Amino acid sequence: MRPTTVIELAAETGYDGLPTTDPDDLAAWVRRGADRNKLELYLETFAHTVGVTQTPDALERTAREAAEDLAADGIVYAEVRFAPEQHLEKGLTLDEITEAVLRGLAAGSAGTDLTIGLICSAMRQAARSADIAQLAVRHRDAGVVGFDIAGPEAGFPPARHLDAFQYCMRENFHITIHAGEAFGLPSIHEALSYCGAERLGHGMRIVDDITVGPDGRAELGRLASFVRDTRVPLEVCPTSNVNTGAAGSIEEHPIGLLRRLRFRVTVNTDNRLMSNVSLSDEFLKLHDAFGYGLGDMEWLTLNAMKSAFWPFEQRLKIINEIIKPRYASLRDSGL
Repeated sequence: MRPTTVIELAAETGYDGLPTTDPDDLAAWVRRGADRNKLELYLETFAHTVGVTQTPDALERTAREAAEDLAADGIVYAEVRFAPEQHLEKGLTLDEITEAVLRGLAAGSAGTDLTIGLICSAMRQAARSADIAQLAVRHRDAGVVGFDIAGPEAGFPPARHLDAFQYCMRENFHITIHAGEAFGLPSIHEALSYCGAERLGHGMRIVDDITVGPDGRAELGRLASFVRDTRVPLEVCPTSNVNTGAAGSIEEHPIGLLRRLRFRVTVNTDNRLMSNVSLSDEFLKLHDAFGYGLGDMEWLTLNAMKSAFWPFEQRLKIINEIIKPRYASLRDSGL
C-alpha cells in the first residue's frame, strides 16, 4: 500500500490507530517495525494496513493502486495474495471482500501490459481455511487463481488445514503454501507430501537439506532432491527474508546456492510497503550481491512465468511475445 493511501483511508474510515499521519514518517515507521529479524514481529505491522481496509471502497482502491504500481515497475504478470478473513470487521462478507479486490485489480491493470491474478490466503493460526478455500474456488472464473495459507509458521503446521487443501485438490484448484521461511524442513515436507502444494512460499529453508563441502560441491538430501527433481517452484523474497531474520543479508541469502544448483527459484517482493522494495529493487540487489546479469534475470523471470497459476497457452503467450523479446531488446541495446 501507498503510505498516503493508508493515511487517507484512516481519515475516511475513522481508523485512529496510526502512529503518525505524515506519509514519510509512516513509511519509515512501518519499515523500522518490519525490520526486526523475526517473522511474528514483521507481521505486527499489518495491523494498520488491515485496519484501514475494511470497506469495499478501501479494498478496491488498495487493489487498484497495487496493480498500477506493479505495472509502473514493468511487471507483466503478477499474483497478489491477500487474506479475506482479515477484512470482516465492518460486516462485509467474504464474497463482498473478494469481489471488491478483484474489481480493483481489473481497474488498475486495464490498458497496461499487466496480467494479474489473485490468491486467497487463509491465516494458518485461525480456523477459516475451509471457508477461504471454498471462497477461492467460487471466484476462480473471476480472477482468483490459487489458495494459500499464511501467517506464523512455528506451531501452525500446514497439515492442520488438510480439509481445505483436499477440497482444492478435489476441485483441481491451485495450491501454494507458505513453508520453509521461519520454520524448516518439516513444514516443507508437510506442504508437499500431505497438502498438495504446487509451489512453496519462500521455501528457502530447503537448504537445511543440502550439505556443501569444502570444495564447493553440494550433496542433496532426499527432500531437497525431490524438490529439485520435480521442479517445485520456490517463491523466494530476498529483502523480506532479511527483514524477518530468515537470512542474515542479501549476500548470505540461500538464493545464491539454490540458483547455482538450478532449483526452480523465482524472485518476489513479498510486502512492498513493509520491506520498502519493488521487483526492480530485488533484481538490483541480486546483481550487487551475486553479480547476476540479464541472463540470470531472464532465467529467474521465466521460472516465475512457467510456474504461474495461469492457463498454459496464455503463459506461453506472455513468455514468447513479451518476456523473451524484451530481454532480447535489452541485450541488443548493450545493457
